[in-house]
Amino acid sequence: MKLYELITFTLRVGTVAQAMDCLEGRLADSVEGVSLLGCWASDIGPLNQIALLRGFVDEATRQAERERYLGSVDAFGIGTWLTDMRVENYSRFGFLKPLPPGAHGPFYEFRVYDLVPAGLAPTLKGWEQAIGPRTAAEYSAVYAAFYATDGRTPRYLHIWPYSSLEQRLEVRSRAVRDGVWPAQNTAPQLRDMHSTLYLPARFSPLQ
Repeated sequence: MKLYELITFTLRVGTVAQAMDCLEGRLADSVEGVSLLGCWASDIGPLNQIALLRGFVDEATRQAERERYLGSVDAFGIGTWLTDMRVENYSRFGFLKPLPPGAHGPFYEFRVYDLVPAGLAPTLKGWEQAIGPRTAAEYSAVYAAFYATDGRTPRYLHIWPYSSLEQRLEVRSRAVRDGVWPAQNTAPQLRDMHSTLYLPARFSPLQ
């Protein structure tokens, strides 16, 4: 699976738990060719947000599902509390296989990097060379990385699970100190960087 969609819902203050209950019911109904990969609530960074990550077997399936929910009055059952909804298309870094469903967190860091206009190709090259050492046993795994195919491009998203905030700080600091990260020649490609820490919903395949 190479094609993905990230939906970020912004909700009224104090309604995230209720919205999660409704989402759990709506997302339990499977759609052929659509895979629920993860669902999280923001904890550090922009608050009152839910991130929903899904994968698709092909572009036709992704577009059909997009048309279905955009044409619905309240496809996800959370319209009562919804203040904003952002939909983004992503393709996975081809050399990086995502982690399987299971307990990898519970803290998931979503890092979104906006790049200079020609920055994606050298970023992909640097990541391919460096991601093996960075995800070795003495450091930590990455869930996956994706480059955007719509909106402000080029940009990319990488998702890192951690067992604790302390582990995150220790691993990131040590990887830099040891010279295994960041990937070579990626820093000059960066224009802007954003990070949000999320916690998984009880029904999320990624925990």
